Amino acid sequence: MRGLMMDAPLMISSIIEHAARNYSEQQIVSRTVEGPIHRYTYTQAHARCKQLARALQALGVQAGDRVATLAWNGYRHFELYYAVSGIGAVCHMINPRLFEDQVTYIVNHAQDRFIFLDLTFVALVEQLAPRFEGVAGFVIMTDREHMPDTALPNAYCYEELLEAQPPDFEWPRFDEWTASSLCYTSGTTGNPKGVLYSHRSTVLHALSVLACDDVHIDQYSACLPVVPMFHVNAWGVPYAVPIAGGRLVFPGPRMDGKSLAELINEEGVTDAWGVPTVWLGVLGHMGETGQRFTRLKSVLIGGSAAPQAMIKSFREEYGVKALQGWGMTEMSPVGTVSTLKPYMQDWPDAERYNVLGKQGRALYGVDMKIVGTEGEALPHDGKAYGELLVRGAVVTSAYFNDEQASRKAFDADGWFRTGDVATIDPDGYMQIVDRTKDVIKSGGEWISSIDLENAAVSHPKVVEAAVVAVPHPKWGERPLLVVVKTADADLTKDELVEYLRPRVAKLWLPDDVVFVDQLPHTATGKLRKSALREQYRDYVLPTRG
Repeated sequence: MRGLMMDAPLMISSIIEHAARNYSEQQIVSRTVEGPIHRYTYTQAHARCKQLARALQALGVQAGDRVATLAWNGYRHFELYYAVSGIGAVCHMINPRLFEDQVTYIVNHAQDRFIFLDLTFVALVEQLAPRFEGVAGFVIMTDREHMPDTALPNAYCYEELLEAQPPDFEWPRFDEWTASSLCYTSGTTGNPKGVLYSHRSTVLHALSVLACDDVHIDQYSACLPVVPMFHVNAWGVPYAVPIAGGRLVFPGPRMDGKSLAELINEEGVTDAWGVPTVWLGVLGHMGETGQRFTRLKSVLIGGSAAPQAMIKSFREEYGVKALQGWGMTEMSPVGTVSTLKPYMQDWPDAERYNVLGKQGRALYGVDMKIVGTEGEALPHDGKAYGELLVRGAVVTSAYFNDEQASRKAFDADGWFRTGDVATIDPDGYMQIVDRTKDVIKSGGEWISSIDLENAAVSHPKVVEAAVVAVPHPKWGERPLLVVVKTADADLTKDELVEYLRPRVAKLWLPDDVVFVDQLPHTATGKLRKSALREQYRDYVLPTRG
């Protein structure tokens, strides 16, 4: 028997409608690329989203078309989140930190119709535009006063497009399973893979985040998403906060510790989300200046493991609740958050911090399990460790237009293979203990050891190369390149790094190069990365700025 309830689809456009209707005076504050702080209300944002929806349709954007963004966290990017998906098109956020070949691949694989870009990225897109196969035009996200002279074909001014349209637009209603946004993984091995979110999964993920212990976002909150909007929907913040009626504060392009600390206090931020590298910068600035946070009550740390010292510093030195989160692009992305259960509140500090140092318990709608080498389920006893698998309404069911990658990513029962090795304890806390791939995670960004090795081996004086992660106090991990040179070669570290510079992303450049006579191998001739990791686990990288 089916229940007798209205068939009201879960639509992203309903979020901004809800915010404008119920929290009309609540502000969205943005630092802009042009310089000044921009402020407006949810009501004004909704009106501009409607103008943008009309502008997109005037450009010929149709349902299902991919519309790409290369932009910082700001109010115009926020408008694109709602307007693009609101007309049934797909908002495709591109990470500008990827190297040029990856950006080109992503644009062409997604078959983007238009690219919206901040002023910061005009030069980059001008360079790559001839390699884009199906892009019909480019929209520069600024006003006429700041519109640059550009070589981009069919270039439009964002504000002029909006000014030409009235705000009287009726959001269409369609199936909640309709694709809403597209985000590509960082391509740790091979080409990046696309994750295609739906309206349904996006709304459910936002509600799950709001229901999480200790997140506590409401109309009295002022939330700063430092996590970029060009990566996995800024962890869902641009959707969750308007549902709760909170104030949004966008940092724009200024992501250094000093700028973020100033914004947090000047705008009365209560909750902020970002990767550990960001918080190292903020804490460093606060420590150097002796400042205190005026209203900040919690930070969510994700993207890579949060050092226990960071969690303790926030809590003990500044009275700020620091929470660790974990997730993946394939999971919308937040999957777990580490919060203390009530009976743990009176535990000794060391025991409480051990719990907070874990990746945490699953959000509603996420199932987790660990399996052994034969796919057998392992006990959740906090001791057994195995490959971590997940499933749920906010977990991808396949990669976008990539059957080969999709076949490898799921087990026979449809569970997604995360590629992480983890334990799960009886209280549901998951802790990642290793990774199944030899991938490096630096400042919340993935670095492919294989791709970096291949680039190094392409040098004529390199016989063999291996890349392993070594600890770094700021970035968590950084790549160390271990190289076997050709006989009698006079290759130097600086020469090799300069050779790699145009071939990989700047973030991927190794912090140091070690030359050896030979590398360890398995019986089948494969590199023994485990031996190299053990050999260099205490390696001290050279200091650099």
